[in-house]
Amino acid sequence: MQDSKNVLLLAPYGRDAESLAAIVQELGYRAEIVRSMAALASRLNDSTGVVVLTEEAIGSMGGLLADALSRQEPWSDIPFVLLRAPRSPGLGGRAALPEEVLNIIELERPLSASVLASAVTAGQRSRQKQFVIRDQVLRLEVSQAALAASEAELRLIADALPVLIAFIDTGLVYRFANLAYEDWFGMPIARIIGRTVDEVMGPRAWHERREAMGVALSGRPVRMELSWPHRDGRRRDAEIRYLPRFAVDGTVDGFHVFATDVTVRKVALEATQQQAAVLEARVAERTAELEQQMVARESSEAALRQAQKMEAVGQLTGGIAHDFNNMLTGILAAMDLMRMRIDEGRFDNLDRFMSVATTSAQRAAGLTQRLLAFSRRQSLDPRAVEVNAMVRSVEDLLTRTLGERVRLRTDLHEGLPPALVDTNQLESALLNLAINARDAMPDGGELRITTALASLAQEPSGATVPDGPYVRLSVGDTGVGMAGDVLSRVFEPFYTTKPLGQGTGLGMSMIYGFIQQSEGHIRIDSTPGQGTTVELYLPLAAEGEGAPLAEADGVVVGGHGQRIVLVEDDAQVRVLTSELLTELGYHVDAAETADGALGILASLEPVDLLVTDVGLPGLNGRQLAEIVRQTRPALPILFMTGYAEGAAVRSEFLEAGMTMIAKPFNVDVFSQTVGRILAGGE
Repeated sequence: MQDSKNVLLLAPYGRDAESLAAIVQELGYRAEIVRSMAALASRLNDSTGVVVLTEEAIGSMGGLLADALSRQEPWSDIPFVLLRAPRSPGLGGRAALPEEVLNIIELERPLSASVLASAVTAGQRSRQKQFVIRDQVLRLEVSQAALAASEAELRLIADALPVLIAFIDTGLVYRFANLAYEDWFGMPIARIIGRTVDEVMGPRAWHERREAMGVALSGRPVRMELSWPHRDGRRRDAEIRYLPRFAVDGTVDGFHVFATDVTVRKVALEATQQQAAVLEARVAERTAELEQQMVARESSEAALRQAQKMEAVGQLTGGIAHDFNNMLTGILAAMDLMRMRIDEGRFDNLDRFMSVATTSAQRAAGLTQRLLAFSRRQSLDPRAVEVNAMVRSVEDLLTRTLGERVRLRTDLHEGLPPALVDTNQLESALLNLAINARDAMPDGGELRITTALASLAQEPSGATVPDGPYVRLSVGDTGVGMAGDVLSRVFEPFYTTKPLGQGTGLGMSMIYGFIQQSEGHIRIDSTPGQGTTVELYLPLAAEGEGAPLAEADGVVVGGHGQRIVLVEDDAQVRVLTSELLTELGYHVDAAETADGALGILASLEPVDLLVTDVGLPGLNGRQLAEIVRQTRPALPILFMTGYAEGAAVRSEFLEAGMTMIAKPFNVDVFSQTVGRILAGGE
């Protein structure tokens, strides 16, 4: 907004102009003195604030002033302050300004400076209001020009898009439509704007869209797809969107229309669906063929597995029958000889026959344990084992077993953490590996036993257990080694390369089953003519896990009349175990089943120990223990097991106050175990 304080002064006589200029300048305005009407007319422009002139200045040149004022902008009306001389009686009419001067303040002289100042100030205020109007008009013109340009640009964009774009007001009247409407509807836009939807589209199309348009006018957007054929009948599918437009007060004042031709997409989708249907039919056909092939393959594999099973069963039963028949022959022959001598009253050398029978029975027990180890059904007692200490403890035994022609060398890594493993089974595995190595070095050689902390992640082992770390126990020899076909069968039961009578073929299978059951891993590396190395990866024991137990020392421990409930389903084992406990000095109540034992335990008489077989008919020994613990929570329990799938790992099977002993057992081991339990040692 322009703020002009310029005051033009025209007073031709004397020093009137200078006097007026002094008053104007005191008001803070700029005073500019002109000397003629022509000069005044030439200086009138937008920078002029107020014109002050005396009546004497109005002369014959008023036309110049009128011409200059007529060229003003419509908003401009320059204020004039006319100073008239005093009016004398009898004089003629006064001089007048041209009629183009509309904004006049007339003052009669003489006048005071304050009156003049008030008139000039009023004129300036009037002029400033004109400037405000001018600036508003200019801004409005600029805005209108920008709006027109924007609307023109929007129109260009809307007309360039291959999409129907329109705006329909609440009366369902078209207020805007782009050029695409001319192509889709076949009529000029001028005939669309201002007409209602039903007039433009026709009754049928209006009926299809009426409900959707009502939803849009309620303030909710709408999307739908309709068939909208071309005027020549060709197919056209359209996606139509109605988007409500909200006024400043939040009410809906209409909705925008956007319609897109989606025929290509719909046709492609339909083609894809058709292809998918054809493909699905082909897949179903191929699937049926594959199912038939799989049925045939499963039938062939079942027949092959049955043949392999029968072969394995034949191999297994043949090996077991051979070894067990030898052992049973020793037991039966020794028993028959003892019976014959007792019948004849001859008691000399009976100890020798008893030793033969005991040895044969222990061999049979060992064979059973190896079978269970192979099938991973033996009952393990994993405890924290210092592997280096275990190796050193059997070093003398290994040296005697290997003989003079085989050198034993150990390389034990110090600082190894303890492994969680069954000590007896690990010693047996190490001894088996040493014997195999000895037999693989008939001309002598070197046996190396090494220990280290290792990870399976560093080995292409194909292990199914976590990467580790593990305690690795390695047994290597410089023997004949094994070819690939032999190495692939080394874990099969009763498979042996040794001559008949020199090996059962269960040693490596027992080691394999033991390691797998211990959640470890076994790896064999062998080269013909260079030797074999067997690596056992043993899991680490957690801190304080599986503390070692004291071993039996051959001493038989007796009782002092404590009451023991014995549960055993095998009649012979029940009778013999009951007699054994009675001989040891205990009072025994025997039962064949868990139900029978519960009847005995239901009495109020005190019981010091429950001895039960794990594998019982009906309720097994573990279930019996859980029931008994509900009424006798402090009663100690000793489980006997010869084969118990659920008791494969003792630490997972047993709770506090429970102990397990494996069948068959010696009198000293059994008596010491019972004695420790009754003494509160377990």
